[in-house]
Amino acid sequence: MIQFILNNKKIKTNKSASTILLDFIREDQHLQGTKSGCREGDCGACTVLVGSLVKNKTEYKSMASCLTPLGNIAGKHVVTVEGLNNKNGLTPVQHALDEHAGTQCGFCTPGFVVSLTGHALSKNFAKYDEAINSVAGNICRCTGYKSIERAVKDIADGLKNKSENSLDWLIEHKYLPDYFSDIANQLAEIKSSEITEGKIIIGGGSDLYVRKADETSDTDATFYLNRQELKEIKEENGYIKSGASITANEIMHSEIFNKYFPKIQQWFKLISSEQIRNMGTIAGNFVNASPIGDLSIFFLALNSELVIKNEEGNTRTTALNKFFRGYKTTDLKEGEHIEEIWFKIPDNNFRFNFEKVSKRTYLDIASVNSAVSYTLEKNIFKEIHISAGGIAPIPKYFEQTRKYLSGKELNKENIKTASDILLSEVSPISDIRGSKEYKSLLLKQLFFVHFELTNEN
Repeated sequence: MIQFILNNKKIKTNKSASTILLDFIREDQHLQGTKSGCREGDCGACTVLVGSLVKNKTEYKSMASCLTPLGNIAGKHVVTVEGLNNKNGLTPVQHALDEHAGTQCGFCTPGFVVSLTGHALSKNFAKYDEAINSVAGNICRCTGYKSIERAVKDIADGLKNKSENSLDWLIEHKYLPDYFSDIANQLAEIKSSEITEGKIIIGGGSDLYVRKADETSDTDATFYLNRQELKEIKEENGYIKSGASITANEIMHSEIFNKYFPKIQQWFKLISSEQIRNMGTIAGNFVNASPIGDLSIFFLALNSELVIKNEEGNTRTTALNKFFRGYKTTDLKEGEHIEEIWFKIPDNNFRFNFEKVSKRTYLDIASVNSAVSYTLEKNIFKEIHISAGGIAPIPKYFEQTRKYLSGKELNKENIKTASDILLSEVSPISDIRGSKEYKSLLLKQLFFVHFELTNEN
């Protein structure tokens, strides 16, 4: 029995916990405002808000319901566009889109309304750039976006006077219906759902439900997204440790990661949309073993280690650069799962960079992505780690290039020699994202960019 709140209705269902939330909303609850579009988490037409009880308050995140299993919303508040309707007229978000002709055919509009309402509930509510980012995962085929951008500007401006007690303010100013004021109390009364554990493990579901939606939707699974013991980011004994169920957005907004990686929000906006970053877990990205997995490339360059646990509760540790064994295959054995990832806390001479090139700047799979971390001591490489994706069957860690640069001076000559060694470690193939010649050139150019050089230098 899975229990949650859907808009202003308490739900108890015996449906499989692996059932896709979008299908439950549309087919079982007959709420047709949430649209079924791409079913791959790209278009945003199926966006819902998912509220979790945190310290007696409800915190909301936008998610793609087409990739979300019921098991991941147990004990939570799910909000569709119908759940935002105001009996006395349009909400300020709906009014802004209407006023600026931000909707034409209307298919995508519910997703925009839900995403922008989620922005109104966020901590960065009055920032135009953050409001735009909240709808980065919502595609519109009709408007050309300029009318939507004008509407977003009005929405951000209208939120500038929002008070600290944001929920009461949003209800008073008709951004939210009155029933939101009692949701925290209702969530506190919902008992933990009894969900049968199965053989497959589902994190956010953002990859599994794209590749294997039909078979996954009708199977017993174990759900890891909301396991609190796997949701901590901490500094401990000289290491930064992250639980396996930490999402990309939780990393992106972590105080610890922002302290050591000031550009992390800039980099992570290249990874995916707000909806997918709220769902995709760090362990899921690794286990997916995509040759262009952005988080894999990021953490490979940090020389990260994985803590792996089996069904008996025994753990072992392995380097992330030894985890990928071949195309879409990993070092995980049957009954094992990733518990934690950790890497050394950077020192004062630490430098890091992440680069991603794709056909579209945002919301696209990388043609080539790359990262580097290094520590300098009197301009000598004390330690260096380099990674790249899109140029090998697995996320690539460059061991020979690392060995060459270790102990050498950071100068143009050494970097140019290292770039030749870098290319000798891979044999890119041509695919839909670029020819092997293009990828080789791009990899070399990104390598120079890491050290603020160019090919011409």
